Amino acid sequence: MIERRRQIQVLFHLVGDLFVTGLSVPLAFWCRFHLQVVPLTKGLPDLGHYLVLIPMVVVIWPMVFYFQGLYQRRRIRSRSDELIRLVMSVFLATMLLIAASSFYRPIDFTYSRLFMAVFVVINIVLLVFSRWVVAGVLGRIRRSGRNLRTVLVVGSGDLGRRVVKRLQAHREYGFNVVGFLDDDPGLKDRGFHGVPVVGSTANLESVVESYGVDQVILALPMSAHNKTNQLIRRAGQLLVDVKVVPDLLQFFVATGGVEELDGLPMINLTQIPLRGWDEVLKRAFDICGAAFLLLVTAPLFPFISWRIKRIDGGPAFFSQVRTGLDGRAFRLFKFRSMRITAEKDRTWTRHDDNRITPIGAFLRRTNLDELPQLFNVLKGDMSLVGPRPEQPEFVERFRARYPEYNTRHRVRAGLTGWAQVNGLRGDTSIRQRVVHDLYYIENWSFALDLKILLRTLWQVGR
Repeated sequence: MIERRRQIQVLFHLVGDLFVTGLSVPLAFWCRFHLQVVPLTKGLPDLGHYLVLIPMVVVIWPMVFYFQGLYQRRRIRSRSDELIRLVMSVFLATMLLIAASSFYRPIDFTYSRLFMAVFVVINIVLLVFSRWVVAGVLGRIRRSGRNLRTVLVVGSGDLGRRVVKRLQAHREYGFNVVGFLDDDPGLKDRGFHGVPVVGSTANLESVVESYGVDQVILALPMSAHNKTNQLIRRAGQLLVDVKVVPDLLQFFVATGGVEELDGLPMINLTQIPLRGWDEVLKRAFDICGAAFLLLVTAPLFPFISWRIKRIDGGPAFFSQVRTGLDGRAFRLFKFRSMRITAEKDRTWTRHDDNRITPIGAFLRRTNLDELPQLFNVLKGDMSLVGPRPEQPEFVERFRARYPEYNTRHRVRAGLTGWAQVNGLRGDTSIRQRVVHDLYYIENWSFALDLKILLRTLWQVGR
């Protein structure tokens, strides 16, 4: 049954990519030479010279996209990963187009460099829109009950139920789970999440045939390792897709991943989502965001400094050593919110702490005391969003009490975090803070970062 069905998704993407890429050429020509954001110096060129590029792009683009994996038949794919691949592919294809056009352009004619830049931007925007439309159309088709893949889950334990629950939460993927297989006789004729137990593992072949199964997902516990191996061999003879969900969840501190050692696969139990391109993009977002916020809030700095110095004549800024990424120490900056003598008392800040000055109470309530940490973000010590950093002595104490505490230091400390927007500030439960910080690390995404930033702004504005 593998690959017997028509590859609708690949076909839709291919047709959409070819159409919008071909359309990008005349659109870029019009934007460059008719809108004239930059004035022309050599007169209006012949449109025909630029339309010659269309046959080139309809050959180069599919070739590059194919080798970049953009036409692989995957129902489940990361949108951020696809966007990065798309942008990189367009840049690579454009370089090939420039090279090819240098051989086939008319004599004494040179293609406009600004045209090429405009073409790249328009092409990326149209490709993203095209693929978004295709994903939406396919999602509607699959939600209506068409273009589905029939799935059989082996194992109805906690792992198998998680698989079914997540597949059911994403109907746009087009998976129809027809049943579980489980060897527990007590589960016969039972069901979970609306999916019945249709037999035992001994019935694998007959169930696959009778239900027309396209994909078998093995979700058995580690104790059934030998049985999993046997089922992989049996399912491999049935011409269906076979996938295994490893029962390693009890060992995971963060989301794991698969690496390769000279062809030998290894499961990385400490890999987190925030790696590779995601880490680069988050850092770029931090730099741009911190620079923008510093520009906007710059007028507040002299006023706040003046108000703080009026209290006791002490310094406006306060610095303290904190623990950040990979357990490295850095010096954190804040507007001083306590009296000068407060540093001698190394105790935890409490509610209604008498060491806090009147202006300091206002700064803490509005989070304005954290503004100098934007410089920490620019330096790379911190991020806009992440677990809040603690003093080294507190880190040692908490790490001894909560072994998973150190996982917080696998990402940069943040100005605000998931724990803070959920009310865990100041003298609150450390265990709950750790739980929320680990959730953020394991489930990181740009959408989650934006959600935390928006909730922070809303809480400050209340």
